Formats: sequence, structure tokens, C-alpha cells
Amino acid sequence: MSIILNYEEEILIQTHNRRAAVEFITIVNDLWYDKSIELVFFRNSLVDKRASEVLNLIGYAKEFVSKPISIQGALDIAKAIQKIDLPSSKLDIGKLAYECHLSLKKCASKVEFVKNKLKGATESEDIQPKDVVLYGFGRIGRLLARELMTKMGKGSQLRLRAIVTRDEINQTVLAKRASLLSIDSVHGDFLGTVQTDKERQALTINGTTVHMISANNPEDIDYTKYGIIDALIIDNTGAFKDDVALGRHLKSKGVSKVLLTAPGKGVPNIVYGVNHKQYNPDTVDIFSAASCTTNAITPVLKVLEENFGILKGHIETIHAYTNDQNLVDNMHHKYRRGRAAALNMVITETGAGVAVSKAIPALKGKLTSNAIRVPVPNGSLAILNLQLRTKVSKERINSILKKYALEGELVEQIKYSLDNELVSSDIIGSTAPSIFDSKATITSEETIVIYVWYDNEYGYSHQVIRLAKYIAKVRRFTYY
Repeated sequence: MSIILNYEEEILIQTHNRRAAVEFITIVNDLWYDKSIELVFFRNSLVDKRASEVLNLIGYAKEFVSKPISIQGALDIAKAIQKIDLPSSKLDIGKLAYECHLSLKKCASKVEFVKNKLKGATESEDIQPKDVVLYGFGRIGRLLARELMTKMGKGSQLRLRAIVTRDEINQTVLAKRASLLSIDSVHGDFLGTVQTDKERQALTINGTTVHMISANNPEDIDYTKYGIIDALIIDNTGAFKDDVALGRHLKSKGVSKVLLTAPGKGVPNIVYGVNHKQYNPDTVDIFSAASCTTNAITPVLKVLEENFGILKGHIETIHAYTNDQNLVDNMHHKYRRGRAAALNMVITETGAGVAVSKAIPALKGKLTSNAIRVPVPNGSLAILNLQLRTKVSKERINSILKKYALEGELVEQIKYSLDNELVSSDIIGSTAPSIFDSKATITSEETIVIYVWYDNEYGYSHQVIRLAKYIAKVRRFTYY
């Protein structure tokens, strides 16, 4: 029998929940800035969040795991984590609260429960911070800069030290670069401070100096002059795409590793979470983070291949327009990309279907792919039309993908959407490269159709950072 609350009681509950959320946020931020312990809620970042955002995540989690997770329960777990001596780590407090609810007797003492769950954290080795240089400062470069500086914490992982462009570095250029970093038409304002330092030719981001370096050739730069040593170069220019061209970075003083934010030739193409462990950063110096589309479809395809087997299929990508298209009709080396991007749907090619096989060799030759650029600035959709080895129902497909979104090695990659009305603007800002639209799944006698949304800028940038941490060997103890 349900309990009917009167209006005054509802107000009291709402006030209690918001007060608990504020206290929870304070603990989250204290753990992050004091101990480099990052709490997430079913992979959603909690650092610098507002009370309403936290309560919305609680609401999503209740429906997602079908358990009565509460803000008070999450707060109790957070308080327990505060009392435990832990190394730098990333902990999913949503998962801990969920497991606590499943084992109420074992969770009678929250501190002992958390200690038992995180006992492996004491075995985690201390990590050494890694200097990072962004080579190029376009859409992906600026999002990487935002995320690196927002998640700087105590500086125990990746440290953004410099940004390289071809501009002559003067006050006008610095001011424009600072403005583009601070304000973004798609992703909103940067929640931090950006100032220019003409004398040092640098940007001061959240009080930290990031040198702006002008160069036409990678090998011309001596990074050690800026105090940068053993750096990871993240190349997001699109100018260098094979092992020879990217190897030029390694000729620079102060560089040890290179990561390309595009598909690469002659270098490992990595979809983090799927095939990153196949390549040892101790022996490989140049990596590619593949494409945004490849990162979106590969995790879901891996799940389907492992559980049902894929005979063949076609991938159609409905992709936001990009900077390589014309704003108005004009000459372009590609016929259709010369037409006005914000006014037309434009058929173009994508190599994602072939690229998937680099991460999942079993799918080689089984997938075709194509793309349609559409008049939105960000937010894309991949439609996977597949023939499986096994006949399955919509419920079976969804339950398997939900399981992988909850536990295992793909929890950072797959977000399971329960939304009945999901549209492209809703997925802007998602850190997962694959947002599985559970309500849109179609099954028939011979085929299934899966819809995977992705923020082709923000979700992909987070995959780049995950891979960068792996290459730099600064991945902390994680509990998902």
C-alpha cells in the first residue's frame, strides 16, 4: 500500500534531500582536491556539480538499476570513504551504494563495507605525473584542454604544460585563443578562469601556466626550454596521420610518446576499453585514438559479437557537420562537402566499418559503412543494421547491453539510455562514447537494428584522455 504524503511533508523531504546533496558535493570536492580521490556516479562526473544535477543522477540510477538508491545512502558511503586511507583513485559511488543495498547486513558498518570492497586499492602503485602538450588547438584540442585543467586536482596524473599552434604568439592571438577556450557555442562556458600572459607567451588556466608555442615543424621545438620533460604529445591537427609523420614529434627534445586524435596508418588504432591492453606503452611510442564514430560503435559491436556473433552488417552514421565542410556553397576537393553544411544533408564516406576490425579482428570484411552529415553542430547517431548468428529478442539484446553498461570493462564506454524521447541535443556533454538507445532497438527474423548516439566531440575527447592516461601510465585504482 502506497503512502500518500501531504504537501508540507513533500517540502520537508525535498529540503532534506537537497541539504544532503550539498553535503555530499562538499565531500566529493574535498576528496578530489585533498586526496586525488575522484567519485563518480555510474560513470558520471561529480566534481563541481550542483545539488540539482546530483539529484537528477540519483533519479536516473534508481530507474537504471531498479533499486532504491538514495542521496542519503550515497552520502553515507562518501563519509565512509573519507575515513579510509586510500591512494589516488576513481570510485563509482553509485555502484558502491547499489552493492550496499544488495547486502544490507554486510553494509551495516559502512566503513567496514567500503574497506572490504576497496581492499585492492592499498596494493595500487604510486603513479608519476605526466607532462602533456596539445599539438593543435581546434575543437578537440580545446575540449581536451578544458577537461585536463578541470580534472587537474593535485596534478598527480596528466599535466597540461603547453599548446602548439602555427600562429605568431602575440597579445591578439593569445586573447582570441583564451576567448575560444572560455566560451563555446556548443558546450557552454568553461567553468574556470583563463587569462593571457603576454610576457611569458602563455595562457594562465585556473592559475596554472600553459605555454603557447608557435611552430611549423614538430622537430623544431625544444620542450625542455619550458621545463617540459618526457612529454606526451596529443596531436589533434589532422596534419600528421602516419607513423613517419607522427614520428617527427619524437625528434623533439622532451618528448617520449605521441597520441593522434584521428585514425592513423602504421600505428596502433585504439578504442579504449576494447583493445588498449594489446599494446604496451613501454614498447610502443605512437598511438592513434581512432575516430569518434569508431569509438561509438566498437564497444557495442564487441558486446554483440561476444554474445551472439555477427555474420554481417551495415553501419550508417548520421553525423554532425564538421569544420572540413563549407559554410556556404563553394569549391571543395569533395563535391558534396562543398555544399552549405548548415542547410543540407550531405552523403559522405566513413571508414568506421573497416576501422572496427582493427580493434575486433573477427569482424574483418563483415561490415560496410557510410555517413550522412546533417545540419547540427554536434551530436551524432550510428544505426547498426546487423545479421547475427543467433535469433534474439529486443529484451535479450537490451538486457545484455544493460549488463555491460553496469559492470565489466566497458562501463566507461557504454551508457544505457532509458529515455523515451532521446534526441541529439540530449546527449551533448556525455562522457561515454556510446549512448545505447534501448527504446529504439528493433529485432526481426533475420536482422537487428541498434541505435547508438554519441557526442562526437565531448565523448570522443574523454576516450582520448582515457587512452592518454593508459599511455602515460597514470591510471589510478578504479572501482566500477
